[in-house]
Order: sequence, then structure tokens, then C-alpha cells
Amino acid sequence: MASIAEVSGNETALERQAAILAQPVTEERMMANAIRALAIDAVEAAKSGHPGMPLGMADAATALWTRALKFDAADPSWWDRDRFVLSAGHGSMLLYALLHLTGHEGMGIEVLKNFRQLHSAAAGHPEYHEHPAIEMTTGPLGQGLATAVGMALAERLLAAKFGKSLVDHRTWVIAGDGCLMEGVSHEAGALAGHLKLNKLVVLWDDNSITIDGATGTSTSEDPLKRFAAYGWATRRVDGHDFAALQSALAFAQKSSKPVLIACRTVIGFGAPTKAGTAGSHGAPLGGAEAEAAKQALGWPHLPFVVPNEVYSHWHEAGARGATARRAWLKRLAKHPQREEFERVMQGKLPEGWAEAMSAYKAQLAETKPKLATRQASQKALEVLVPAIPELVGGSADLTGSNLTLVKGMAGVSPDNFAGRYIYYGVREFGMAAAMNGLALHGGLIPYGGTFFVFSDYMRPAIRLAALMGIRAIHVLTHDSIGLGEDGPTHQPVEHLASFRAMPNVLVLRPADAIETAEAWEVAIKNSTGPSLLVLSRQAVPALRTVANGNKTARGAYVLAEAEGERAATIIATGTEVALAMAARKILADFGCHVAVVSAPSFELFAQQDESYRREVLGTAPRIGIEAAGGFGWERWLGENGVFVGMTGFGASAPAEVLYKHFGITEKALIERLAKQFGLAGAEAALAHLILTE
Repeated sequence: MASIAEVSGNETALERQAAILAQPVTEERMMANAIRALAIDAVEAAKSGHPGMPLGMADAATALWTRALKFDAADPSWWDRDRFVLSAGHGSMLLYALLHLTGHEGMGIEVLKNFRQLHSAAAGHPEYHEHPAIEMTTGPLGQGLATAVGMALAERLLAAKFGKSLVDHRTWVIAGDGCLMEGVSHEAGALAGHLKLNKLVVLWDDNSITIDGATGTSTSEDPLKRFAAYGWATRRVDGHDFAALQSALAFAQKSSKPVLIACRTVIGFGAPTKAGTAGSHGAPLGGAEAEAAKQALGWPHLPFVVPNEVYSHWHEAGARGATARRAWLKRLAKHPQREEFERVMQGKLPEGWAEAMSAYKAQLAETKPKLATRQASQKALEVLVPAIPELVGGSADLTGSNLTLVKGMAGVSPDNFAGRYIYYGVREFGMAAAMNGLALHGGLIPYGGTFFVFSDYMRPAIRLAALMGIRAIHVLTHDSIGLGEDGPTHQPVEHLASFRAMPNVLVLRPADAIETAEAWEVAIKNSTGPSLLVLSRQAVPALRTVANGNKTARGAYVLAEAEGERAATIIATGTEVALAMAARKILADFGCHVAVVSAPSFELFAQQDESYRREVLGTAPRIGIEAAGGFGWERWLGENGVFVGMTGFGASAPAEVLYKHFGITEKALIERLAKQFGLAGAEAALAHLILTE
């Protein structure tokens, strides 16, 4: 076969394909052709899908799964397995075929026949939880690669803690041209290179084709040079030459740097007319083309039929790691840290952490500190970090503002993976994706900080965490116009509503130090999705004098009941709860008795039973106040409810000036109660406030 160096730049993909197909069919090629045939059959049966990438990368995947990848099909959850991430998730049939052929339970031929059908484990894109060997949900290009950086980092962190005898594995990624075009690949690639994550290997499906046609229509960069500049080792190989592929994999396993291998491939390999074109990317080949492709590949078998001889070779590959796994289990059984290792990998929280937090909250109830909730968060972390050793923190270059670093946390560096704090740099998306990887790997609970407004950069990774149902804790400070002079570019307005609208995202906006501590407790316990702690820059008074239980866990609760019959209910979150309490006091002086409900989490409140929600909300008129847009508040305010908040973007000025300018004040609350609901006491209180201004 001609080496890639000998392939003429003028040679078409079809000419290259013909030259390769003219070679004798080896055992490896026959195994790869089984992947190709299953991909063709499944996409044709589904009448939709992406055959091009599985056909093109079958040879590289065969080399990886038979020669380099450490796994045991009998136990896909083995903690020291290599991780395999299909970042180019549209080529999902590549992964499903590999799992089927290697003998993974739960990926039988009937599953492949139901590719892209409702409730099938073989979904259109790989879905986490659908099969234990699917390491993560992929499909949004670039995120698989970026998340894999977190997985590789987790391996290094846990190896530093438990030693190579328990933790010694690699993270392998198959990525496409689109993955490397996505901006997050730059963030992730630079971080991995900086940290010298040498157990991370990316196989790039270098086929020069995108949906719009040749990659040359939109890009002219050399990704190998780009990644080399990040500090990666790089290699370019013929993606259809098994000897070259095996040599590159061996090179990667010896590298002191992360590795990018450009596998020059023909997209849709085998298809007589569609190979090398965008036409093979995202649609079935079609009956005649599919049949001709299988004929060209030397695959005369009926759809979804694989010869026993080929199955035998693949099953052998699937069992190749069994000996290594048994040896690892013996090491684990004798390891002095076995109990702690099993605890963190099973996701069980350590004993004593809840008691430590209870003591801390009791202290807060006694001392009643006036703190910004970001400061209260740091003080909570001062309790949690020593109590929960698997907690690892970080920030996207805002450590001193997010207050995410506490005493005793060393920074992670290429020379110190025993650290517990990750300096992500100005890479919010990369940070959120890496946090997902840390969580998916197991053994760690990641948290990371940035300004709440920059959650816009992180949204795709937060959404993916929600979709996968994994624990990642985002510390999002400077949560409103309360950040002041930095102005509207930095002042979140629509962000609370947008994340409350996202399924399985837990938004927590605490009102004082005790609620912040409770919010951290809730976030730590929330192992089935991401948690967002939305925190203030400005100080807030202590509002709770009793710290028993966890009221935040109910989502909303009556912070202060009306002293008489409820004339109205004020519902508030975060820093605006203090405004609600101040308005309540003024109103009470004029005989207007209102209750104040603190609602740190709409999601948790929605989960409570109807009777509890009725008890909290009451039957009196309701008014909500939050320094954000009002979208979504109607659920709690009811048909005749009133909202006090933002109706547009913010401005640059001191916080107290902005609150007054935008009408988010005690007076505004009282005025709306007086004018909207005609409460006599509120009218008198408003008249008094106007006179004393």
C-alpha cells in the first residue's frame, strides 16, 4: 500500500480508495470491514444516520481496540479501564459496532437493528447511561475532546493520591475536523498541553470533508502545528495503514506529552461514488450504493450478519484485558487505601462532613455575619474542603473574585498532581467541560468559579452535564446589577431565567450566610445533575437566626410570617430577600402585615408536595422581587401577581445607585403593593416614605 507521504495531492479519494481495496484483505481489514458493514446496515435500516465517519475510521478504531485500548468487555465499569470518547458522536455506529463485536452485554445485534429508534441503547448520538461502556454523551462537536481532558486530569489526580498500582490508564479520543474547528478545542488543547497530560491521546479523523464540502472552503490551518504549539506531541499517519497506525499508537504510549495523531482517511471508505464526499457524511448511502460498497469491501453477507471467524477475533480483543483486570483486582484487595478508594469511586460521601457543616451553621446563627454570599461560600468551603477530600476546585482566572480557593489547597501543575485546585485560565467553556470529565471519571467532585454572566460561555457544557445527570458544581459570583460599576456587560439579567428553564439544572441563589451553607450542602448531595451557586458581590445581612435542618433544600420557605393575617406575600431570592425583609418591617409599622418567602431554588420548590407549596405561598396577593428578568416568575406569583425586577440591561454605577435607578427597592415593593393591590397600610407607608425622602 502507498504510504501517506506517497499519496499525491492530486490523487482523488476514489483513486486512493481503489488502491487500498486492491490490496489483499488481512485479518485486521476484515475485522474493520465488520464495523463498516454493521454501520452501513444500521444506517440503512434506520433510514437516517452518519455512515461516513464509521466507514473512514474503522481501520484506526480496529487498531486501537485490538492493540492499545485497555478494557475488558466483561466489566465495562472497571475503574482502571482506559476511557474511550467518541467526540465525533455523529459517527455513533462506530462505537456501537465496536461494543457489539467485542462482546459487550447489552449491545446485541437486535440493538443495532433498532439504531436511532425510541428506547434503543443505540441512539442517534452516544448517550451516557444507555450503556455502561458509553463514557459520555457526545454529539455537540468538540465537547468530547474537551471533556476527555477532564478525564485524563482525573486519572493524574487520583494516581497521585492512590498510586499507579490502582490508577494507571489512558484516555483515548476519536475526533473529527469539526471537533478541532470548535473553539472549545483550543481551550481544552491548551490546558492539556500546559498540564502535560501525557495519557491523553486524540485520533483525528483527518478526512478533509465537512457538511459544506471540502474543509478548504472554511479553514486553512494546520491543526498539528497548532497542537504542537500547545505542547502536544503530534504524528501524521495513513489512517488505512495498520502498521502505521500501530506504530503511532506505540509512539503515543511512550510520549511525555498529550498526543494528537492525524489519521488521513477517506470518509465513506468503500462507497463506490460517495466515498471522499460530503454525501456520505449524514445520510444513508442508499440501497444500490450500500450494496456496492459491501461488495467492494469483500463483504458478501446478509445485513447484520457477521461470520463466526470475525466474531471470534473481535471477542478475543474484547477479552484481551481480562488478565490485567484480574491482576488489578488482586492489587486492590491488598491495597492499604482500598476502603477510601472504593468510597470515592462509588461516589459515597465521607462520614463527618454533614456534622461539620451543622456545627458551622450553628456558629453562623450565633455570630450573624454580614457577608457577600461569595464570601459566605468561601467560608463554607473552608469547612467542606478538609471534610471531603475528593472535592477539587478551580476558577477561570477569577480566584480572588470568586473566592473559590481556601487555605491548604495546593495548585495543580505538571509537577504536582497532588494539588486540589485547578487554575483553568480564561477558559470558561474548557473549564466546564473539564469539570464534566472529572465528574464522569469518578472519584472526584469538581467545583469551578467564574462570573455569573460568563456562564454564557459555559452553557453547552452545563447542558451536557444536565443531560448526563452528573455532579458538577458551578460557583457563579457577581450575580446581578449589584456588582456595580463594571456595567451591563458584566451584569446578568436573563441568566437566572435561562438556567431555570434548562431541565435538570439546580439553580441556588442564597440570601445570606446560612442559606449559602445550606446551598453548598444541597449541591454536594446532588449527584444527578449540575448545581449552580449564584452568589453576590455585595454584602447582605444575616437573616436567619436559627440553623436547624436545611430550609434551602425545600426550595422556598416562609422566612418571616405576617404578624397578623397575611395581607400579601413577598417572594424574593438572594440579595433581594433583605429588601423584602426591610419592606416588611416598614409595612408592619403601618399595620400592613405581610409574609416574606425566601425562594433560593425554584427547582427544589417545584419538587415539594402541593400542600407544602400552598402553605408557603398562601392565598394573599403575591409580589416577587429579584434583580433579574421576571421570566418564569409567573408560576409562583399567580395570575394577578406582581414582579419587581429588571426589564432590560443594567448600567455602570455604584450598586446602591443602580438598585434605586432600576426601582428594585423597599419603596418600589411598597408602592406596588399600594397601587396594584390597594392595601391601605401600604398606601400609608408609601406616603410616609415619600415625605421622608
